[in-house]
Amino acid sequence: MDGVDVSQPSQAPTLRLHDRAPGFRARSTAGDLSLSDYRGRWLVFFSHPADFTSVCTSEFIAFAKAQPDFAKLGCDLLALSVDSLYAHVAWLRDIERSFGVKVGFPLIEDSAMVIARAYGMLDAGSQNSGTVRATYVIDPDGVIRAMVSYPMNVGRSVAELLRLVAALQTSQAQHALTPEGWQPGGALIEPAAATIEEAEQMGDGPAWYYRERKA
Repeated sequence: MDGVDVSQPSQAPTLRLHDRAPGFRARSTAGDLSLSDYRGRWLVFFSHPADFTSVCTSEFIAFAKAQPDFAKLGCDLLALSVDSLYAHVAWLRDIERSFGVKVGFPLIEDSAMVIARAYGMLDAGSQNSGTVRATYVIDPDGVIRAMVSYPMNVGRSVAELLRLVAALQTSQAQHALTPEGWQPGGALIEPAAATIEEAEQMGDGPAWYYRERKA
């Protein structure tokens, strides 16, 4: 694949939360770019099975419409598939013609599946992208903070990914936890006591392991 500096591993790696995201340089619909270009900002990096497919089209339309909301969080969007750069350009132009939605974020060409394999988006022995629908939230330091994988036949929730980025940022900034279904502006949860002494110092009241903090 032209312009990629990630070496292809013999086996698909197992990336974990808080691992450093594998670096790469590749061609995209916005020109050559590197993962390091996004250092200092949050990034939602996601792959899709193929251009000109129905579920992927629905996702790209939703991501494009939500791009201003991600931008408000200081978060960029970056997509990838194994299709050629020319297929990417044709598909994005057709989305604009057919649905009136301009996709303003880059789409990477990964025809050799080098980046996809580096991220574990594909099985090492796979020769196609049929199972790829992976999403990585990468923080400004280039560290993976969240990973979400969907099967080929189920589309992602862009609204949930937007909520996820907001939750990660809020938890980090406030040194607190976000409860189930948390939305921006909602109550947070205090970190639980780590020792009996800390728990006793909290005295009576709500359970020591679940204490809300008002926004």
